[in-house]
Amino acid sequence: MVLRSCWKSRHKNNSGPVPRWTRLGLAVLFCLYVTQLACVSGSVGVTKNVVQKDAEFDVTYNDTVTSENQTIYAFNHTISRNKTEGVRVSVDVLSQSLESPILFVVRQKQAVLSFQVPLILRGLYQRKYSYNHVGRTLCQPPTRAASETQYFFVDVSTLSSQGTNYQLRVNRVESFTLQTDKKFSFTASPSQPQYFKYVFPDGVDTVIVKVNSDMNFPCSVMSVQDIQCPVYDLDNNVAFIGMYQTMTKKGAITVQRKDFPSNSFYVVVVVKTEDEACGGPLRFYPLRPDELIDAGNRSKVLDVVVSPAINSEVYVMGMLFCLGIFLSFYLLTLLVACLENRRMNKKREVYENPADMSPAETGKTPASPYEYGSFADNGSTQSSEAVTDSATSTDNNYGYMERSLDSVGRSRQESLSSVEEDDYDTLDDIDSDKNIIRTKKFLCVSDLARKDKRILSKKYQIYFWNIATIAVFYALPVIQLVITYQTVVNVTGNQDICYYNFLCAHPLGALSASNNILSNLGYVMLGLLFLLIVLKRDIVHNRALVRNELNALECGIPKHFGLFYAMGTALMMEGLLSACYHVCPNYTNFQFDTSFMYMIAGLCMLKLYQKRHPDINASAYTAYACLAAVIFFSVLGVVFGSGNTVFWIVFSVIHILATMLLSTQLYYMGRWRLDSGVLRRIVYIIYTDCIRQCSGPMYIDRMVLLVMGNIVNWSLAAYGLIERPNDFASYLLAIAICNLLLYFAFYIIMKLRSGERIKCLPLVCILFTAVVWGFALYFFFQGLSTWQKTPAESREHNRDCILLSFFDDHDIWHFLSSIAMFGSFLVLLTMDDDLDTVQRDKIFVF
Repeated sequence: MVLRSCWKSRHKNNSGPVPRWTRLGLAVLFCLYVTQLACVSGSVGVTKNVVQKDAEFDVTYNDTVTSENQTIYAFNHTISRNKTEGVRVSVDVLSQSLESPILFVVRQKQAVLSFQVPLILRGLYQRKYSYNHVGRTLCQPPTRAASETQYFFVDVSTLSSQGTNYQLRVNRVESFTLQTDKKFSFTASPSQPQYFKYVFPDGVDTVIVKVNSDMNFPCSVMSVQDIQCPVYDLDNNVAFIGMYQTMTKKGAITVQRKDFPSNSFYVVVVVKTEDEACGGPLRFYPLRPDELIDAGNRSKVLDVVVSPAINSEVYVMGMLFCLGIFLSFYLLTLLVACLENRRMNKKREVYENPADMSPAETGKTPASPYEYGSFADNGSTQSSEAVTDSATSTDNNYGYMERSLDSVGRSRQESLSSVEEDDYDTLDDIDSDKNIIRTKKFLCVSDLARKDKRILSKKYQIYFWNIATIAVFYALPVIQLVITYQTVVNVTGNQDICYYNFLCAHPLGALSASNNILSNLGYVMLGLLFLLIVLKRDIVHNRALVRNELNALECGIPKHFGLFYAMGTALMMEGLLSACYHVCPNYTNFQFDTSFMYMIAGLCMLKLYQKRHPDINASAYTAYACLAAVIFFSVLGVVFGSGNTVFWIVFSVIHILATMLLSTQLYYMGRWRLDSGVLRRIVYIIYTDCIRQCSGPMYIDRMVLLVMGNIVNWSLAAYGLIERPNDFASYLLAIAICNLLLYFAFYIIMKLRSGERIKCLPLVCILFTAVVWGFALYFFFQGLSTWQKTPAESREHNRDCILLSFFDDHDIWHFLSSIAMFGSFLVLLTMDDDLDTVQRDKIFVF
C-alpha cells in the first residue's frame, strides 16, 4: 500500500514543482561534475588554445606544438568519379629528446587516420624501433558525383609541456593509379609505406602484380587489398586483410577480378622493421626492455608493374597439350602392337603354307592372333608369351616343337606340386638342397627357380595388393590435408604458406597453381598404360601355360608380373601425390612428393634381383616394412635433421650397418644366420681365407658389385655426416637412385659379359630413356623455388613460364620424368626377352 500510494502521488504531482529529494540529487551531481572539471583543470594546468589554419598542398609548414596549444590544418581538394588522386601526408619531428610524442589525426569524410611521431614499431621479442620521419597516404573514399570538393583536417597535438618543432607537408601523389604494363618506381621505408590503386581494364579478368627491387634487404611485404578505408599499410597490420607475401628482390601476386567487386584494388608495399622474416640477420637484444633502437636507414627502392595474366584460351591450350602428349603414347602403343601382330601373322602363314603346298593340303587352321607377340609382348618373336616354342635354338622357326610326354608330364607334375611355399621350404631335404645348390660357384636360373610357379605368383601378387592398400590409406588423409592447406591460404591471404613459382602460378577455381597440378597427369596416364601392357603380357603368358608350351614352362626368365603391377600402381600414385604436394608445396608435406619415389626405386631394385633370383627374393611384407622404415627416417630428417649432428651420426651408422648386412645377404644368397655366433664365424673366415691362406672370393662377380655398392654408400654416408644437407628427403632419394643405377649398370654389363644380347626394342627404350632422363634432370635442377629457405628467398628463384605461357621448368620436369619412368619400366619389362627360348639351366645368375 505504501509503494502504491507513493506511485500515485508521484504521478499526481509530475506537473507541479520538482520534489525536494530530486532537487537535492541534482545538486549533488552538479557538485561532482564541477569537482571533476576542477581536477582535470588542475592536472592540465590551463585550457588548450585551438588554432585552425587554412592550408595548401605542396607547402611545408614549420610549427611548434605544446600541451597548451593545438593546431588544425584545413585542406580541400576536388575529386572526380573517373579519376583517383592520391594525397600523402609527410611529417618530420625536428626535436631530438621528447617527453611525449606528437599525435597527428587526419579527419576525412569517411575515414580517420591517426599516428604518432616518433612512430614506434615493434619487432621480434618486443624490440622497439623509433622513426622521426613518417609519411602516410590517405585513403580516398569513393564518390558518386561527377565532381566533388572534399575537405580534410590534420590535427596536431601533444601532452609535452616543452615546445616541439615539426614539419608538415601535404602533397598529391603522382601516378597513384597504376597503368597496365607500365613500370613505376618508388621508395618505401617502415615509417613511409606506399600503396597505389589499379583498376581492371575492360576485357581483362586476371592480372599479375609484380614488385621488384635490386636490393635484397631491407625485407618488405607486398599486399593486395580491396578498395576500402582504412588501408592497412604498417608492418604490424598489413596482414589483417587481403593477400600478402614477404619479398626481398621479387614478389608476384595473381589477382582475379571476381575477388574484387569494385573492379579495382590497392597494391600496398611495406618495409619491415627487421629482416628475420626474409632470412636476414637478427639485431642484438637491447640491454633494457624499453630501450628504443635506432633502425638506421631502411629505405628501399622498388618498382611495380601490373600485367594481364593468361586468358581462358591459354588454359584450354595447356590442358589439350598435356592430354595430347600422353595420349600419343597410347596411340603409338596401339600402332606398334598392330604392326607386330601383322608381322607375326605373315610369318605364321609362311610357315603353315609353304610355296609348294596350299592351305587346304596342309590341313592346318590358322592360329589365333593371341598366340603371337605384339608391342605389349615387347615385339619378341620368340617370347614366352608367343606360341613359338623353339626350345634349344634361336633360328626363325615358328610353331610348335614336339616334346616328349615325359617332359610335359614332368612340367605338369611340377605345376601341381606343393601349394604352400612354407611347406616347400621347411622340408629337411630341401634345406640341404638349398645349401648345396645356392653355394655353387656358378649358378643358373634353374637353380633358383625350383619353387612352384603358382605359389610364387601368389607371393608376388601380394606386392600389388599391398601397395594398392597402402595407396588408399595414404592418399585419403593427404588429399584432406592439402585441401585444408589451400583453404587456409585462400581465407587468410598468407601466400608465405606455400612455395609456388609465383611468376607462373595460374589459379583455377580454388587452386592457386593449376599448371603444377595438371603437369602430373603424365604419371597417372603412363602408369595406367604400363599396367595395360603388363596385363596383356600376363594374359598371353597364362594362355601359354595352359597349353603347356615348353618355352613358357622351362625357358627364359620366370615370368612373375606382381612386381610390375606394383610398379605401375606406384607410378600412378606418384602422380596423384605429387599433384597433392603442389596444391601447397612446403617443407611439411614434401614427403608426399617423395614417398612413392622411394617405393619406385625399391621396387625396381627388387624386380632386377627377382629376374634371376625368383626363389629367394624378399617377400612383400619385408620389402614394404623396409620402405616404411625409409619413409620414417625421411620424416625424422625433415623435422630434426637440419643441423642436428646427433641425428646425422645415428643415421650414418644405421646406413652403413644396413649396407653391410644387405651385402652379406646378397653375397651368400641368404645362406647365413645373424645370431650370437656370427662374430666367431667372421673371425674364422678371416683366419682361414686371409691369414692361413690367401684365397680370392669365391663369387667374384657378386663381390665386385658389392664392393662398388659399399664404396658408393659409405661415400654418401660420409657426405651426409660432413655436409648435413638441409633437404634430407632429396638426399635419401639420391641414395636410392644411386644404388638403383649401380645395380642396373651391373646387370647390363653382366648380361653382355655372359654372351646374352639386348634386342632392338629394349635397346631403343634404353637409349630413349637415357636421353629423356638427361633433359628431365636439367629442368629439375633449375630450382624455381625451395622450401629450404624463407618464402621471400625462395621467390628470388621464381621465373616466368617457358612453354605455351602456361608451363614452367618444373612442369616440364614432370612431363619428361613421367616419360622417363615409363621408359625405364619398359626396359625392365623387355630387357630379357632374348632369353625366352633359352633353357633356364643355360642362363647364368649374377
